[in-house]
Amino acid sequence: MASFDPVNLPVDTVAGESALEAARLNADWLRQRFADPPRWEPEHSGDQMARMAEAKGRFRLASVLIPIVLREEGMTVLFTRRTADLKDHAGQISFPGGRREDYDDSAIETALRETEEEIGLARQHIEVIGSLPDYFTGTGYRVTPVAGLIQPPFEAVGEPREVAEIFEVPLAFLMDGVNHQRRSVELPQPVGRRSFYTMPYERYFIWGATAGMLRNLFHFLRS
Repeated sequence: MASFDPVNLPVDTVAGESALEAARLNADWLRQRFADPPRWEPEHSGDQMARMAEAKGRFRLASVLIPIVLREEGMTVLFTRRTADLKDHAGQISFPGGRREDYDDSAIETALRETEEEIGLARQHIEVIGSLPDYFTGTGYRVTPVAGLIQPPFEAVGEPREVAEIFEVPLAFLMDGVNHQRRSVELPQPVGRRSFYTMPYERYFIWGATAGMLRNLFHFLRS
């Protein structure tokens, strides 16, 4: 759980880049982009906690699925809101996913297994199209974001001990730099100033590692 409330922090800056072209917001284009990726540079999280953890070089491996739902009215991204009584990241907006187990053959296997366990979305509904560079978190995880296309109809039911809500956000909203905010907070040493992205949408407040991985997806798709 965060030791501060990110919702009430002032916005430092807005990234402000132009929105991803509408011609790129379709399944065929996304498949081709992941199959033949351009030269691009992921954006560092800018999170002092993540830099400290990375410097120590000790990480637990994890994977998340970035589930891109192919809705007729436009593609969306599926998220979960975690339950309020969890030990870690209580109440936060997340992608489905979790820690890699010894029996997982790959980062993709971890993402698919955790998605099925967490929201009941069977892997036959998921077309994996590729992965983004690993994302290092201040809580000591090295997370592989796995991108997958989801073709409706499908059923998703949250594991009640972990998931309070499942919802979707338009991909076009998330792939628009006008909606990418930077906020900061001063924490006790040795952490100090912590900066991170936020992407508020309606009553949902997307921030932290989830927003950071979306930011890298944005860079990857617009390169």
